Formats: sequence, structure tokens, C-alpha cells
Amino acid sequence: MSLSKEFTKGLWNELPPFRLVLGLCPVLAVTKSAETGLGMGLAVIFVLTCSNMLVSSLRNVIPRKVRIASFIVIIATFVVIVELTAQAYFYPIYEKLGIFIPLIVVNCIILGRAEAFASRNGVIPSALDGLGIGTGFTLSLTVLGGIREILGNGTIFGAEIMWSSFRPFTFMVEAPGAFLSLGLLLGIMNACSKSN
Repeated sequence: MSLSKEFTKGLWNELPPFRLVLGLCPVLAVTKSAETGLGMGLAVIFVLTCSNMLVSSLRNVIPRKVRIASFIVIIATFVVIVELTAQAYFYPIYEKLGIFIPLIVVNCIILGRAEAFASRNGVIPSALDGLGIGTGFTLSLTVLGGIREILGNGTIFGAEIMWSSFRPFTFMVEAPGAFLSLGLLLGIMNACSKSN
């Protein structure tokens, strides 16, 4: 597979929440707004890309029997970097994301990419795989969060965009709104795929 395909596959063909149906916990939990979706997505891009690169670099050194534990330690290291950086420099988003930043360690997308791709490929393809899958995940979270924020609050990234008489569908920023939005986006993506 070419290097460009390693990156672009994560933007549609292997889009994590919609194609691989992975990482749904943060998708549903942190997408009350476009801002939190973008924040979580950027954290995942960093952790996924860096962990893929390190796993790929060490793939011939890590003993097969301890590879999963080693991958988790690598991923956890980058998650701690993200958590401490967010706490120090981006505190408002850190507060909004809360426990979901440390939970990136157990995100099945990241561990799955380490096991299925980075442990079997070189550093450059692994970096592009992580960057592509992470970018697709970020776009998914931001779009889902944006839809929920617009319909649930009448805002996007905190800015009012709806007319003055707009009455928000407040359930959209609650759990049922997450499932409804995810289902609608899944349906749209499936319809687009069938038409191609």
C-alpha cells in the first residue's frame, strides 16, 4: 500500500467510529460540543501517532509474550504527556474532558493500531497510519459534537449561530442525543458508500 493510502484510509475506508465501529465510548461521551470533540480528537492524534511510531521502532526488540503489556506502557506514557500538557496549558478543555483523557490508554483504536499495524510495519507507514486514523477520529468527533451542539444549544464552538426564536433540542446534548446523532451519521455514511 502506498504511503498516501496509509494516511487516507483513516479518513473514510477505516474511519474509526463509523467503519471500524471502535472507540464509541469517547465518541458518545465527549461530543456534547464541537470543542470537546476536537480536543479529544487532537489528544488521540498525538497519542496514536507517537505510540505507533515507537511501537514500530521497537517491534523487533519487544518479546512476543509481553507485546500487549509493552504497547500499553508506551500508550500510557504518551497519554500522561497529553494529560499533563492539557492540565498545564489548556485547562478549560482539560476540565471538560475530565476522566476521558486518561481513558485514552484503553481506547481500542490505539491498542488495535499498535497490534494490527505498527507492530508489523515500518516507522513512516506507522506514523501515517496513526495520523490518518487519528485525523479521521478527530473529524468524526468534531462533526458529531458540532451537530449535537447546534441542535442542543444553538451554538458551534460556543458561538451563537441560530435565530433568536430557535428552541434547542436539549436532549441532543444528553446521552440519547449522542446515540441518535451517531445512528444518523452511520446511516448517511452507509447510504454514501452504497451509492459509490
